[in-house]
Amino acid sequence: MSDNIDDGGNGALSTMTLDGEDVGFTPGETVYEVSERYRREIPTLCYDERLEPFGGCRLCIVEVEGSHNPVASCTTKAAQGMKVTTKSGRLEMHRRVLLELVASENRDLDVDPMSGYASGEMATLLDRYDARTGRFLGLRSGTSHPDDPNPFILRDYENCISCFRCVRVCAEQEGDYAISVMNRGFGTQITTEFDGILKDSACTFCGQCIQTCPTGALADLKALASKDVPGETKLTRTICPYCGVGCSVDLMTRGDQVVGVLPAMDGPANHGALCVKGQFAFDFIGHEDRLDTPLVRGDDGQLHPATWDDALDKAAEGLLAAVDNHGRHSLYVVASGRAPTEAAYMMQKFVRAGLGTNYIDNCSRA
Repeated sequence: MSDNIDDGGNGALSTMTLDGEDVGFTPGETVYEVSERYRREIPTLCYDERLEPFGGCRLCIVEVEGSHNPVASCTTKAAQGMKVTTKSGRLEMHRRVLLELVASENRDLDVDPMSGYASGEMATLLDRYDARTGRFLGLRSGTSHPDDPNPFILRDYENCISCFRCVRVCAEQEGDYAISVMNRGFGTQITTEFDGILKDSACTFCGQCIQTCPTGALADLKALASKDVPGETKLTRTICPYCGVGCSVDLMTRGDQVVGVLPAMDGPANHGALCVKGQFAFDFIGHEDRLDTPLVRGDDGQLHPATWDDALDKAAEGLLAAVDNHGRHSLYVVASGRAPTEAAYMMQKFVRAGLGTNYIDNCSRA
């Protein structure tokens, strides 16, 4: 029996049988969550651990003793004494046929990995189950929006599989409800209110829909614009600089060029979420107008390159002159909301102890 058995806080052991192995679980967990913890490879296309279980794709079906038909493991709660089989010839056949059917409506089975965090999930499963047969090819139900003028999100619904992850992440994680579903059956479409363009909807361009889409139907236009930049794509974990929340991001680089941003799904402050700035506003990093050396205004009234020592001496001279000529209350300091706590503390200490005034605020209040 596994050492990971949980008593659920009531003193009674909760156990089930998973592929012939007795395992422990916490009451309230789903069969899928238990299976994931015990490293069973159950496929899914509609599942995102940040979202409520949906059970739409049916790829995560498992066999439960006593049940006539396989059940969706993501929506089925684990129960005391339950006996579950996660892999069998019958299940693998079901999963392969389901994948063939899903792929039959899509224009592209492979998309550029720059499209988004989860964009290769379907292609990976198609290869795993050898499901690229094309035997169910037919009409495609998706209607793309190539005329949407927004510069951030590609809406290529001919690659949509109606997993509704985009709709659910917009509602459950962002609370925007900018993406919805219209029609039924083969006519089902992902849409916005009144089937308009994104900028006229409640969309905040956070990019969450991009990063959860498993097919690239919603994709990162800014990253895709750099797909032809030579070199291997590398990821570097860092912190978004735009505010004090401290969202973790993975910068995508090729050579010395930043080509995109991925939210860190394991980021302790954001858990895969970003705002429009954190997701898309990285152009300043390599912009030609970005200052790479201090500039000091000379006697001619023009700005000239200077060393950091010269620049700091000039700034100190100006601050002291203002205090001497106009008094300490002539200074008002606005600190950056991007600064970490330690830097904010040092700034207020400098203003209060060094300049003798309490006139300091933070740009986050603006």
